Amino acid sequence: MTPERFDIYDDQQNWIGTSLRSEVHAKGYWHRSFHCWIVRDEGEQRRVLFQRRRDIKDTFPGCYDITAAGHLTAGEQLQDASRELEEELGVHASFDALTYLLTATQQLQGEVRGVPFIDREFSAVYGLCLNQPLEAYVLQPSEVDSLYEVPLDDLLALFRNEIDVIQATGVQTQPLTSPPHSIGHKDPSSSDHAADEPERIVREIRATEFVPHGTAYYTDVLEALFHVPKE
Repeated sequence: MTPERFDIYDDQQNWIGTSLRSEVHAKGYWHRSFHCWIVRDEGEQRRVLFQRRRDIKDTFPGCYDITAAGHLTAGEQLQDASRELEEELGVHASFDALTYLLTATQQLQGEVRGVPFIDREFSAVYGLCLNQPLEAYVLQPSEVDSLYEVPLDDLLALFRNEIDVIQATGVQTQPLTSPPHSIGHKDPSSSDHAADEPERIVREIRATEFVPHGTAYYTDVLEALFHVPKE
């Protein structure tokens, strides 16, 4: 597999070249990313979905995070990056169906398996209302450990420090053999996607278990998700 290359920028978002993913995170080069949060409406209640990152990830392994997200590789535009929805969740949605929420400037750092990283991103954040059950998603095991949902009000209260813990319902699946044909349909020959009978799980989750995007990021995004048009 060809190593990923990212476009890199100065702190004013001026393009300055390209670099390998490993070097971008080692040297802290600014780069661009795509975030998409999915919500669904259940009666009068809006619910929000989020994922748990695989333990093998090179940044923030095992943390809870955005429903689907990814870096823009060299030459990609945001319209191209919406592929993350299909790759990670089996969701085939056009870029035009997404609602722009905000752009976040983030500087995160840490260490994974003894390797330090600095992750500086200009992140374009979008929302999507998709009224389907958790079992309809086709997870990509190389990226996504599990997928959860909670009332949007509850997750917002968690990041406002109004409550200490949320109870989230999720699905965790086992890999099969080939990509799904379309959203919500699982191909029994699939290798990098979820099994037909995902296991329902319930977990208590605290704010400290999420990727540390910052309280302002989470509260601003979650508040904006109330205004994403209904499906």
